[in-house]
Amino acid sequence: MTETSDLIDNDFLRQFELNVENNMAIIEYSLQERKIFLTKMIIPDAIRTDEFELEFIDLVFSNIKERNISVVPTSPEIAKFVRRNRKYKRMLPVGIRI
Repeated sequence: MTETSDLIDNDFLRQFELNVENNMAIIEYSLQERKIFLTKMIIPDAIRTDEFELEFIDLVFSNIKERNISVVPTSPEIAKFVRRNRKYKRMLPVGIRI
């Protein structure tokens, strides 16, 4: 299991990064005002499992929650995650429904 401290917010490349077994999992984002748009998720096949994907997204959401900003998931995988995890729907901006 990975820890929050392993997650890197690379603000220069605008992506969250998690290095596992020399493979880099990435969630790209765009930050506008007090909203973060999660636009694309890239997980190498070598480490891709349903469990890892959910854990990675959960780490990213925990990081964003600490910063107290709203999330707009534009990536289909991340939108599906929000639909399945009701606790994160509170992080959506007013008027956004998934």
